[in-house]
Amino acid sequence: MFTIEQIKEAHAKVKSGADFPNYIQDLIILGVKGYDTFVHDGSTVYYGLNNYTVAAEEKYPEIKVADFANKELFIENLVKHQHGETDYMTFCNHCAQNGIAKWRVDIIEMTCTYFDKSEHEILIEKIPV
Repeated sequence: MFTIEQIKEAHAKVKSGADFPNYIQDLIILGVKGYDTFVHDGSTVYYGLNNYTVAAEEKYPEIKVADFANKELFIENLVKHQHGETDYMTFCNHCAQNGIAKWRVDIIEMTCTYFDKSEHEILIEKIPV
């Protein structure tokens, strides 16, 4: 099974949202089936076969997530990030400001779903391969 160290090595190659598809390919090779990233502190839980999970500790000091989602502004910020215009921390701050509490990557379905604090789906997008 995969380790947090292996995932960190793959993530180290990511400089912006433009690098995300390659990161997903690296995770597939490692056997990751999906993961949840929590915006308030950057912690992530990775899922593998047979209910295997590993968790990565918080990545940054806690940031406050807005109580209500602003889907339109979030999409604007997401597009900028996907075009390499923002770094990871800027993207996380934009998520928090726009009420995105977490995102879930499903590598089997090749989707990324963004949720608000109440676990409502705000946006589901296909991951480019």
